[in-house]
Amino acid sequence: MTMTFTSIKSSKRYGEKLLYSASLGLAALALLLSQTAAAITTKNVTYTVDNQPYEGYYAKADKVNAPFILLIHDWDGLTDYERKRADMLASEGYNVLAADMFGQGIRPTNIEDNKRLTAALYDDRSKMRRLLQGALSAGQEQGNDARKGVTMGYCFGGTVALELARSGFPQKAFVPFHGAFDTPTGQSYDKTTGEILVFHGSADESVSLESFATLGKTLEAAKVPHEMLTYSGAPHAFSVFGSDRYDARADERSWKRYLDFLAEAYK
Repeated sequence: MTMTFTSIKSSKRYGEKLLYSASLGLAALALLLSQTAAAITTKNVTYTVDNQPYEGYYAKADKVNAPFILLIHDWDGLTDYERKRADMLASEGYNVLAADMFGQGIRPTNIEDNKRLTAALYDDRSKMRRLLQGALSAGQEQGNDARKGVTMGYCFGGTVALELARSGFPQKAFVPFHGAFDTPTGQSYDKTTGEILVFHGSADESVSLESFATLGKTLEAAKVPHEMLTYSGAPHAFSVFGSDRYDARADERSWKRYLDFLAEAYK
């Protein structure tokens, strides 16, 4: 099955990052500065899946026995956006591995490559799960307990996070930010062990509110604990600061709820 949906992290996004638009850009920058003040350690981490190298990004908190978070990138691969989000979480006291779903050195620069790379994984869910397992193992090798962790993702990455939830891998939670919600044929949430927290924009033209509601019904039928939040006026990929779809209100509210949720999960 092939699933595609619009991403806004095109090549022009990097230029837009440097030219934050007035209030939204300054608000995003202030948010980042306030949340990355704590000391953290970062490095690239190389691991192997199916005899192929993958290179993730690891942000370690200045804290003993920090909880673990696996972060899955959008359809344009592991970029500065995911690295910054990992740093923000590490500054809050979490060890974060931003996974690589495409391969070391494979960083698409146009929409056609984005579609090709993600479609290949949508069509091969077994490989998608092996890549997730490889990333989780890489997190384990850094001294984390992946089975007590949380997996989150943005857009394509949010869809991947739900794939891990359906696989039955035991974690505290699975958290898609503006992901896609279709359940592949033959799959279900019957083996899901953790809670699911969903953030979605009500004005998302790529993933409908009907799809969002269907996911809620599916999780309820499977008795999976879940919390699902929508933000009025927020489009697809509303959390990507510096982009033309960035919605400061939705980003700030979803991020605050996410941090509160993590604090609750790790009491």
